[in-house]
Amino acid sequence: MADNKAKRGGGDRRLISLSEAYEVRYWAKKFKVTPLKLKAAVKAAGRSAKKVEAYIKLQKHKASDRLLIALSQPYEVSYWSKKFKVTPARLRAAVKAVGHSSKKVGAYLTPGKAAKKKTAVRKGAAVKKKAAPKKAGTTRKAKKGARKRAA
Repeated sequence: MADNKAKRGGGDRRLISLSEAYEVRYWAKKFKVTPLKLKAAVKAAGRSAKKVEAYIKLQKHKASDRLLIALSQPYEVSYWSKKFKVTPARLRAAVKAVGHSSKKVGAYLTPGKAAKKKTAVRKGAAVKKKAAPKKAGTTRKAKKGARKRAA
């Protein structure tokens, strides 16, 4: 994008100007990030559009890596084993079965717990439905009638 709209040279197109609102909107939309993230990327990588694009891709890649379980790293195996409350061997078997995604591994390792919670809720609901029968004479009319009889 050009700062001076009359000048449309290639040198100006390769740079991102944060002082122009329309440029911030354009580049944020092009890189599919918020204007705030674009400004942070320009501050970190410089004004070059290529460098900013590479920086944003790297940041997105790092964010997706946080959701993956790396079995090659002992500290990751320890962390995820504690998080899912399973042994490292069971964690490795789960990763082998469903892949490295922490969401998929978590769902694979805890299907029984979810089912137990659902049945406990159903049992509790059934108990609540069985209310004790009301005693005779606890309604207003019955109390009023009892008072009249006593008088």
